[in-house]
Amino acid sequence: MQAVGEIFALNVVIDEERRIGFVNFGSLEQSHLEAVAFMRDFAEVASPRRFKTVVTTSAGYPLDKTYYQTVKGMVGVIDILEPGGTIIIASECSEGVGSAEFAEAQRTLCRVGPERFMADIIARNHARIDEWQTQMLVKALRAGSIKLFTTGLKPSDLADIFVEPVASIEKAVAESVRMSGDHHVAVVPEGPYVIPVYRPME
Repeated sequence: MQAVGEIFALNVVIDEERRIGFVNFGSLEQSHLEAVAFMRDFAEVASPRRFKTVVTTSAGYPLDKTYYQTVKGMVGVIDILEPGGTIIIASECSEGVGSAEFAEAQRTLCRVGPERFMADIIARNHARIDEWQTQMLVKALRAGSIKLFTTGLKPSDLADIFVEPVASIEKAVAESVRMSGDHHVAVVPEGPYVIPVYRPME
């Protein structure tokens, strides 16, 4: 963060009605951390255990308009996912995959695989537009398997998502429960607006 030099930030926290709840200004890193600390009490939900099956969404319209935005819902739940577990996410994706740059990053991921994709990013001095969301997808994929229920993506789009498309949320949950042998299922209806955090009971 210090590599960007002396840059200041104005941070604004808004609620579901877009009302301002917090504003601060200061150095880029410190002001951001202060805003994050303010939000923790509102966005984080503690869980005393992890789950082998987690069901979530992309938080509905308008956040579920693209696959690009859908990835946020996948990443938001990984802290309560048992390593190697299954994330099942529902997102309409009515406007398709997302930007042309993100679509290209996804095609690259499909072509070279997660490890090569990440190695190429690390080797470069500059990021490419919107590839960071594919990087976040790789983060979620490293935590477990991901299944997507969507009605908005075309067959050609589904070829580039790098997760498993499913035709039924109910069947995907049943299959995950059967494979894991664990009937406990976590459900996070609001997707990226809620951050479940694993905090074991002392």
